[in-house]
Amino acid sequence: MSIVAERLSGVSLGEPQMYKNLALFPLISDEKVEPHYQLLDEALSQGCARVTEISESGSVPELKFINECDRPVLLLDGEELVGAKQNRIVNLTVLAPAHKTIVIPVSCVEAGRWHAESDEFTSAKRAHYATGRACKAAHVTNSLRTVGSRCSDQSEVWANISEKAERMDAFSDTGAAEALYKTYQDSLDNYHKAFSAIDKQAGALFLINGEAVGLDLFDSPQTLASQLPKLVQSYALDAIDAGQTGPVTDTTHAEKFVEEVANAVVERFPAVGEGEELRLRADALSGGALVAERRIIHLCAFRMQDTRYTSVDGEGSRLIRASLRRRVRFYE
Repeated sequence: MSIVAERLSGVSLGEPQMYKNLALFPLISDEKVEPHYQLLDEALSQGCARVTEISESGSVPELKFINECDRPVLLLDGEELVGAKQNRIVNLTVLAPAHKTIVIPVSCVEAGRWHAESDEFTSAKRAHYATGRACKAAHVTNSLRTVGSRCSDQSEVWANISEKAERMDAFSDTGAAEALYKTYQDSLDNYHKAFSAIDKQAGALFLINGEAVGLDLFDSPQTLASQLPKLVQSYALDAIDAGQTGPVTDTTHAEKFVEEVANAVVERFPAVGEGEELRLRADALSGGALVAERRIIHLCAFRMQDTRYTSVDGEGSRLIRASLRRRVRFYE
């Protein structure tokens, strides 16, 4: 049994919470864990952590994280950082060691800007939308397996944002994903108000129109409660994009998704900061996990709409659809 399967075996599904076409199944855990880390927003607000470009010239896929806190800082997969030369999202969950500076892997979510708006980044207090996180996670897994890096397919990240913005009539002069959230802020606030953490809830599994989309599971209910607003917003943006097309909830689909995640192939890699990085591979699934202190700190897994990067034999196609073959500018 893999460490992921073992963790999921100790989790049960709670009663679903529903709003419009989005359903949330609480992931309930009896484990009592006191986090040994600080979360990103807390560390930034206290001023003991900073995020900057890696140099004056900058580099799109990398940022510098300076942790002057007395505890490690947890940066979660998909969290968005705004400012500096362009907005970015974190490529995978990172546990940044206390009193150290590290380089973290990121993706740009603002294609049309490369000039400094600030010396440091601030937290957008949101996570990238779930379908975007799913594709990014698959890219990162393939990058780790093939070349040992933690990069996404940046051109596809930009193309994905552009296509979503076009569908949802949410445009910005710089192609920023931020425009999606600002355009639908009132609707996202309504989704946020409809969901709340319950006792012993360490994670959340989301369904859109009755189909499982993804899950996030933490080592502590305290971490889940803090991050739930970001997760709801992430999945709600996809729910708004999808529209109401069917039943809201299906327990069978939720249970099946947990089983598929538990049965996924798990590969181990060195972590960027503390711990060990796990990557999940299975047909139509993507995701990863961070292990530290002999437990899974954060697990995320997604149902893939595009399975080009999820082949369990590792031979996923590197081809990009013609509709995604756009000329984009990369900055080094």
